[in-house]
Amino acid sequence: MHNSAENTLISIIAADAREIVKRVNLSELPGKSILITGASGLLGVYFLACLKEINLEAKEPVNVNAVIHSKPPSYFNALFGQTNFRFIQGDLTNTDFVNNLPQGDYIIHAAGYGQPGRFMENPVKTLQLNTDTTFKLLERLNWNGKFFFVSSAEVYSGLTTSPYKETEIGLTNTTHPRSCYIEGKRCGEAICNAYRARGVAAKSARLALAYGPGTRKHDRRVLNSFIEKGLNGSIKLIDQGKANRTYCYIVNAIEIMWNILLRGKEPIYNVGGNSRTTIADLAKQIGEMLKVPVVFPTESHEMTEAPSDVLLDMSLAEQEFKKTEYVSLSIGLGRTIEWQKALYSS
Repeated sequence: MHNSAENTLISIIAADAREIVKRVNLSELPGKSILITGASGLLGVYFLACLKEINLEAKEPVNVNAVIHSKPPSYFNALFGQTNFRFIQGDLTNTDFVNNLPQGDYIIHAAGYGQPGRFMENPVKTLQLNTDTTFKLLERLNWNGKFFFVSSAEVYSGLTTSPYKETEIGLTNTTHPRSCYIEGKRCGEAICNAYRARGVAAKSARLALAYGPGTRKHDRRVLNSFIEKGLNGSIKLIDQGKANRTYCYIVNAIEIMWNILLRGKEPIYNVGGNSRTTIADLAKQIGEMLKVPVVFPTESHEMTEAPSDVLLDMSLAEQEFKKTEYVSLSIGLGRTIEWQKALYSS
């Protein structure tokens, strides 16, 4: 028996997943096998939720192998406890573990540290997950299968004229504080492109600032941190929040990524939203929604290692997949706040 908070967590994700499945054609998946890494992370949860929706209707289920690193939250089993979902727990930087994973007709490599604090704490593993693990996962792909690598807009770090296009790349040195993540993602893309030259349908998505339900407690990303602070009574910023950000609600991110995996023609795509804001205005909007004060530091201080702007040119995906509508920041924040309220009370 689930408690009311857990029921809320499940219902929010299920409703979003139904919205995604309506927006994108997933008809080629039933009867096939799919391997997903990072399955208990923000992206993984939503990929799985979509597959669950498909399997509720499909005559032949999608056989899902979901790789997780640590024990998932309690709602996870309630949401995904069905026979054709197999959860495999282990370390993707362990060669034997990866080499013994099942093969897949589709492989989505979404594992990694999406939170800057975490990937900077684990630079060696961050590099391994995006490079060595990517090589090994490509070898688990069935003949004529499709491979999807989740890259990052961090590869544009150092550029100063946004919006950034897929034909561009950043200018940071390997001594940059975030180089483990930046260079790891660049190399992961290069690995995918090397396999494309062999005829493998491998594609990469440069994802920027996806947010929404599905994160864990105490997630360190700015938007989630603001909500957690707000739920505790006030939002205190560590700088003046002048940096610009363009957020992408998880429904839009997953919809675009399914399209890239299944029918994308190009090797690399941007995946982002159109909800443009400064960090300061984001804090104020969350503060208003939670009815709590927002406190700025008295001394001027800016985070130097983080990019001053994140804005992607989405024309490639928009034109190829006829993508025109995005979930607004106010609606997305509302769902995310509802999720986090239930998360912290569960």
